[in-house]
Amino acid sequence: MQSTADGQYALKGKTIIITGGSRGLGAAIAESLGEEGARLVIADLAGDRAEQCASTLVERGVEAMPLALDVGDEAQVQRAIAQVRERFGRLDVLVNNAAIDITVPISELSGDAWERVVRTNLTGPFLMAKHAVAAMGPKNAQGGGGHIVNIASTASKRAWPNAAAYHATKWGLLGLSHALHAELRPQGIKVSAIVAGGMRTPFLLDRFPDIDPNVLQDPKNVARAVKFVLQQPEETVIPEVMVLPMRETSWP
Repeated sequence: MQSTADGQYALKGKTIIITGGSRGLGAAIAESLGEEGARLVIADLAGDRAEQCASTLVERGVEAMPLALDVGDEAQVQRAIAQVRERFGRLDVLVNNAAIDITVPISELSGDAWERVVRTNLTGPFLMAKHAVAAMGPKNAQGGGGHIVNIASTASKRAWPNAAAYHATKWGLLGLSHALHAELRPQGIKVSAIVAGGMRTPFLLDRFPDIDPNVLQDPKNVARAVKFVLQQPEETVIPEVMVLPMRETSWP
């Protein structure tokens, strides 16, 4: 792997898929990694937003392509990975960021709603990782290897009312991340989980208009943590890191 002068893993020229990449934390990650010269794939269920985000990045000199994608649809995932390899010739990093929540008591949570959350938050990262690993290939003298970053949440560490599906999927995602860390290390593929506390993004602000934004953190700060784990030397991997706002209310 190419390194920078200070020994950090060089992201310049690396091909990176960011799911849910069109706004909020996903867009902040894209901006942060784009500044390092990465080639970005902005994947999002909202294809129009993905196009807008990619266009903005291109205007700033970042090589980026939009991709309309339902991460819970395996056929779409397979096509997406094939498109990325056709466009860039390689895949180096996957950031599993796409997530949804349906905040209601369990008595009001329908089976269909449960399945929607599981499909996006847990099945999606599984499918993306499965097919990304095949595209990355094992680390060898000719290259290969890669990095998967899973965006977890303090919801993967503790629980609060009316978010049963979200908690189940985020606890599951953290478990999946550590399982893949153990499984993929022999192939030279790193896996990291980012346990993020509350952020000033549409994910929270649109659903909870009464929330105090001052107790939340700028998503750019979490994006920096993503860049940090990706910039570790080849011999080092960070399996998990927690990033909290100083006034985090969901974590002691």
